[in-house]
Amino acid sequence: WFQKADKNKDGRMNFKEVQRLLKMMNVDMNEDHALRLFQAADKSESGTLEGEEFVLFYKALTQREEVLSLFQEFSEDGKKLTLLELVDFLQQEQLEDEGTEELAMELIDKYEPSETARARHVLSADGFLMYLCRHRALWQDMSQPLCHYFISSSHNTYLIEDQIRGQSSIEGYIRALKRGCRCLEVDCWDGPNGEPMVYHGHTFTSKIPFREVVSTLEKYAFKTSDYPVILSLENHCSMEQQEVLAQQLKDILGEQLLTTTIDGHIPTQLPSPEELKHKIRLKGKKIGRLEDTLDGPADEAPDVSDDDNGAEAEEERRRAKVGGPGWGTQCSPALQKDKESLAQTLSDCVIYCKNVSFRGFQEARSHSRPSEISSLAEAKARKLIRDTGNEFVRHNAWQLTRIYPSGMRTDSSNYNPQEMWNVGCQLVALNFQTAGTEMDLCDGLFSQNGRCGYVLKPPFMRDEETLFNPSDPSSREGPGPVTLTIQVISGQQLPKVANSKDGAVIDPLVRVEIHGVPTDQAHQETKYIENNGFNPHWDETLQFQLHVPELALVRFVVEDYDKTSRNDFVGQFTLAFANIKPGYRHIHLLSKDGTSIPPSSLFVHI
Repeated sequence: WFQKADKNKDGRMNFKEVQRLLKMMNVDMNEDHALRLFQAADKSESGTLEGEEFVLFYKALTQREEVLSLFQEFSEDGKKLTLLELVDFLQQEQLEDEGTEELAMELIDKYEPSETARARHVLSADGFLMYLCRHRALWQDMSQPLCHYFISSSHNTYLIEDQIRGQSSIEGYIRALKRGCRCLEVDCWDGPNGEPMVYHGHTFTSKIPFREVVSTLEKYAFKTSDYPVILSLENHCSMEQQEVLAQQLKDILGEQLLTTTIDGHIPTQLPSPEELKHKIRLKGKKIGRLEDTLDGPADEAPDVSDDDNGAEAEEERRRAKVGGPGWGTQCSPALQKDKESLAQTLSDCVIYCKNVSFRGFQEARSHSRPSEISSLAEAKARKLIRDTGNEFVRHNAWQLTRIYPSGMRTDSSNYNPQEMWNVGCQLVALNFQTAGTEMDLCDGLFSQNGRCGYVLKPPFMRDEETLFNPSDPSSREGPGPVTLTIQVISGQQLPKVANSKDGAVIDPLVRVEIHGVPTDQAHQETKYIENNGFNPHWDETLQFQLHVPELALVRFVVEDYDKTSRNDFVGQFTLAFANIKPGYRHIHLLSKDGTSIPPSSLFVHI
């Protein structure tokens, strides 16, 4: 490799060239750590490395003592794992029990860099390390009704900052879709020249034309996932501009827009994500019932829900009074009355997601349909969870529920989504633009199932007669509690803390948090290691009891210990307990905003 990259054949390479070479070799590195090792390997202090020095540098950067000793435990000659030795490792440590020989062959083919070793069906120490760094993708059954899935959902998707003065941008939609989001929100108001605009009403947020939002949706909706997108429409437009909304949706989205049920019949249950692949569904108010759309127009007045259009708008009006002059002045009473009416063409675009007011679980059971949906503010949802947890779980087994943040969260902060998932709420809408634990949990839950934005709920949450209540774990049918033991072994090339002084080295500690039903909420941490972000070793064991493992998320957080002030965040990774495999694993850390920071990782034994 060194000779290949030594362009001018003088047998030396400077740091820039070495960085380029490592990229060619597909070796990730953190620049600070690499520079420090480069200087240590440059024994002649010439600012360049010669062949031998480069080999030293490469070994220092990539060698992992703890992985090597594990490798040697199973390798008779300490240089390679034969097929049978690899099978032993997979069975004893990784607890793989079926088809281990085929799996071992597959792993050698996939991860062994040396062709000769591959031909001999053996795994070198390099190949072993690459295998231990791999990611797994699992696929779930996608043929169940939509209400049986958690669905990645965003609130006020057009905002990329706060809710009052923040900027509205198409970028908000692109970012959310790329992150796997499947339910987007759009607030529409009358704009100039008959063009509806998208922004947060009664505030100073900037505006974007509705047409641009729909064009962005058409272009990006199915780049990350093939499964259906829900467009949650908050409609504040006059009749004329509602007609424009409907026309733009049809013209721009064409075939992608769902305008009738999948078989032309009235559904007795919701269709599945599989049946609605590559479709965009509108969620909003509707005149009359679904059969009227299929049979021809009705003369019934729209069921104007107290949902987003009501409750969220009401909260905005209350805030508008607090907001001082110039707030909330854009709606005269006459216009407000006009806006309560709904254009038939827009109503006809709403098929499987008709907004209805929530008037209690009994009322919903006797009068509501699977194709209807209620939206609840976080506080109302919390009260229902407290008072009638089991009924809430049952309700969510046959109908969709959307939860949205309190209007008081003007800074775009987020509520804890876990307690909403604990009762099976499918559309738990978060402010995707705000980094923090809540979005980490959201990314963690939806990192499973190929990041397609849909995650199948556990069986006891898909049964309309279920006895499950998250506040009483014994109500879950199934085996008793599970013990999760995590040995935190080491860290690799952890990044420096943002805005830290030059030459500052971190004192890292690891905290493992369990997010799940109330009894399972817990966290434990390791001690901190002084001045070592390159290869800290903790070798500490943490243990947790999980009563409802199916709902648990495990969050690994690395912090820089500070005895005088709050610890600084270094990186984190969250994953569903269901997705954790026993054995030796690498946890690849993410930065505060959820992007990866290769090659930073934790090495753990589970």
